[in-house]
Amino acid sequence: MEAKAKAKSLRISPIRCRLTIDLIRGKSTSEALTILNNTNTKAARLIKKVLDSAIANAVNNENANADVLFVKEARVDAGPVMKRHMFDSRSHIGHKDHRTSHIIIVVAEKA
Repeated sequence: MEAKAKAKSLRISPIRCRLTIDLIRGKSTSEALTILNNTNTKAARLIKKVLDSAIANAVNNENANADVLFVKEARVDAGPVMKRHMFDSRSHIGHKDHRTSHIIIVVAEKA
């Protein structure tokens, strides 16, 4: 049984978020939660919310046992980019892109 949770258009760069999500891929959910609780980044806080949601989906919708769940798939995709312009030197226009992320986590029971 698998359960999935998504968070879309989160205001964090996908590159920055992938550094944290690589830490939990393939781990048991209890171990992944421990890692995220001890990682002091914005990405860890956002990923923890999505992981909690995936665990709750598995327990409530699939009648899974929370103790035997593991992170089957964890990925961060690029979301829409908010493009902002600002004045630069010598009358040029500079760009400041605000990148967003989509976080997808799939949990499954160990067979």
